[in-house]
Amino acid sequence: MIPYKQLSLADIFQDCQNKFNNDKPAFLSLLETHIDIDEFIPISFRNHFYASTGRSRKYPLRAFLWALIIQRIFSIPTDQLLLTFLVYSKPLRDFCGFTKVPDASKITRFKQDFLDDLQLVFDKLVDITEPICQAVDSAKADMTIFDSSGIEAFVTENNPKYANRIIRQLKAYAKANSFDRNYDPYKAAYGSMPSHASANPEIKQLYINGHFCYVFKFGIITNGLGIIRHIAFYNKNFIASHPDITVEKKSDSPDEDKSVHDSRLLIPTLKDFFLKHPLINPKTFLGDAAFDTAALYPKLLTGNTFGDHKHFDKAYIPLNSRAGLEKQDYTINENGIPCCPHDDSLPMKYEGISKLRSGVTRYKFVCPKIKWIKNASTGRSQRHCTCDDPCTASSCGRMVYIYPEKDLRAYPGAIRGTEEWNNTYKIRTTVERDINHIKDNLCLAGRRTQNEKTLHADLILAGITQLITVVLSDKINHHEFIRSLKPLIA
Repeated sequence: MIPYKQLSLADIFQDCQNKFNNDKPAFLSLLETHIDIDEFIPISFRNHFYASTGRSRKYPLRAFLWALIIQRIFSIPTDQLLLTFLVYSKPLRDFCGFTKVPDASKITRFKQDFLDDLQLVFDKLVDITEPICQAVDSAKADMTIFDSSGIEAFVTENNPKYANRIIRQLKAYAKANSFDRNYDPYKAAYGSMPSHASANPEIKQLYINGHFCYVFKFGIITNGLGIIRHIAFYNKNFIASHPDITVEKKSDSPDEDKSVHDSRLLIPTLKDFFLKHPLINPKTFLGDAAFDTAALYPKLLTGNTFGDHKHFDKAYIPLNSRAGLEKQDYTINENGIPCCPHDDSLPMKYEGISKLRSGVTRYKFVCPKIKWIKNASTGRSQRHCTCDDPCTASSCGRMVYIYPEKDLRAYPGAIRGTEEWNNTYKIRTTVERDINHIKDNLCLAGRRTQNEKTLHADLILAGITQLITVVLSDKINHHEFIRSLKPLIA
């Protein structure tokens, strides 16, 4: 006999609830279990959003934030497509907290009206994720890597036909006037193009990844793990807040323009970063050859540039190919290592760092042709120079002491060309991969708008999404997903 059981209303409700939870996508359940978005929203943002305006809010704050974060996690390229997903996916709509799907104008207005508040959310997440980064890899977490890029705006000048038309005209002009082979129509096109888009003077011309484009320029700071620590949007407000930045007319070389401009933006960007996050104190800076200027090294490595005697101990910046190192009393190679006086191709041997009683650091280099020979009577080894044409009367061979404080550009806390230098500098590429990641995967590229605030908000939201990824990967104890949650979604 089959036993019968009287079903109560509570049993029916529980059964429906279990059914609902089982039908919910696993990734949304993971976010719901481990991430409380309200923890990351400053009270000032909440007060600003819910300020009395005479009418109530139909859409909650956390719903907007979750929708825009989900958009970037799932790489949904447009706001309209995001709204389509919300319309047809009840689990996604319920997860975000929408009882009714807003229209596209509401999304745009949210970005523009609460841009400064989104920045506060990002800054709070930076402080929250710093201990996580330190726990994952403290050595890489103590690195600061800077690079700049641009968000291409939806303007006529970014149409490839625009630049190609100018280049074709210059080629025809050069052919008609029988110019010699040294004439470069591409460089001439760069010089003849306007410095900004006609639709908006803030959309500047830039040379990025081998092509000309009109963009809103930004800079990001990451650590060695590739986690964003700071975002700077280089608009007129940034320039106005840093009057020490001088903006000069562009030269005829796109590479030269980019390097000069980046070197001037570095210190103001770092100052803003350390001002917002005084407890973050990295010791190693990594940058490309654009920052190889003599004036930058003392600011990075000494003094009180960033407040409270905060500075870097090491700066991994390769030498700019357009400028070399100069010394009069001995020959040095392109890595700053002294060479044999009789053979410029033979670098001297590096024997480590020592400190004088005064606290001054010095590097020691010895003759490349010395050998350590053990003295049988004393049992101790001594240097002996085996050179056929010695440059000194000493049996130990020539020794050179380098004092990096006298030439920080040549010796920025580490010796160029060594295994340590090469292995450390390879990490710098993480910032380039990070820029590509936020453009391609976090929906920053291809935005069909010219509005500065909208693009700035999209940039900050990309940073927020990456930091949410860090928090979630730590909550579930899977730090291999610290930069991307795509494997979990799949």
